[in-house]
Amino acid sequence: MQLSRRALVALSLLAAPALASCSGGADETGTGQTGGDAPEGAFPATVPHLYGETVVEAEPMRIVTVSWVNADTVLALDLVPVGMPAVTWGGNDNASTDWIDAKLEELGAGWGGENAPTQYDESDGLNYDEMAALTPDLIIAAYSGVTQEEYDQLSRIAPTIGPIAANYTTSWEDALTAIGTATGRSAEATALAEQITADLAAVGEENPAVAGATFIAGTLGLADDSISLYAGGDTRPRFFTALGMTQAEVVTENTEGEDSFYIEWSAERADELDSDLFYTWAEAGTTVEDFRDNPLFAQIPAVAAGGVVLTDDDHLTLSISAASALSLPWALENFVPTVVETAQTVRG
Repeated sequence: MQLSRRALVALSLLAAPALASCSGGADETGTGQTGGDAPEGAFPATVPHLYGETVVEAEPMRIVTVSWVNADTVLALDLVPVGMPAVTWGGNDNASTDWIDAKLEELGAGWGGENAPTQYDESDGLNYDEMAALTPDLIIAAYSGVTQEEYDQLSRIAPTIGPIAANYTTSWEDALTAIGTATGRSAEATALAEQITADLAAVGEENPAVAGATFIAGTLGLADDSISLYAGGDTRPRFFTALGMTQAEVVTENTEGEDSFYIEWSAERADELDSDLFYTWAEAGTTVEDFRDNPLFAQIPAVAAGGVVLTDDDHLTLSISAASALSLPWALENFVPTVVETAQTVRG
């Protein structure tokens, strides 16, 4: 599936087109998750979000999620939602992801088995009827673009954890904290966040070329010579910062105070984009040479020096653009080696 550069930029974290909820179940209680594991005293649990606070009175047994990042996070806590959204951008042949598939197998809920979650596509909006038919006891939308009106309607179905931050900008750490609290697994969530953070930081600690590098995260549009830059609060810059890199001053200076997660940048000012590395999404088959052969992009110092880091595969792009406690370990294994290699090439 190919999308235009502008369409991709307009989708915060490349996840908005698949705003989704979950359905299905496996055992007699209709849950594919392990219940009764929450510590004594974990409930009632109160979770604050954009639209107030949600009180979860007892350990949830039938969890429905909105957006795949929330499903990722539930799975990362060793819980299987009763259903989850189909991954409609960057997904694999299962309308899922490799990291979701592996976790489901680990939890005995692989696709095609009786314990597997049910999937459905909500690219065109929330499917309230399907969600209500599942009689969930908790709906999770911690990472989402759910509006107040949508939240109110979801809350009529079941207690709902609304977005922690607006328009798909909730960090994976905050999503993990909220979902850990809501499921009685705060200790597990804290330990997992600490482990992932340490694993990301270790990349820079073990690779001086990475730790000393400056970066720009953006999108270079070969079709129209367009440039967009992601602000520091976006998932992609946060990912590179977590590795020990420093965002280029030109981006920091020009995005401070911006409400949007990105800004457009004039290609005529490409030479001002000074950094060691430049990360960009690209269509399959795109190479670093394609950017170096572009007269405008070749003026970007990182492009000229061979410091372009590409995710030219939608699955790779998804792992960091819609980052979660489940996708980041996969990205560490499948994408970070390219980052390290590029940093070493550019910086020696």
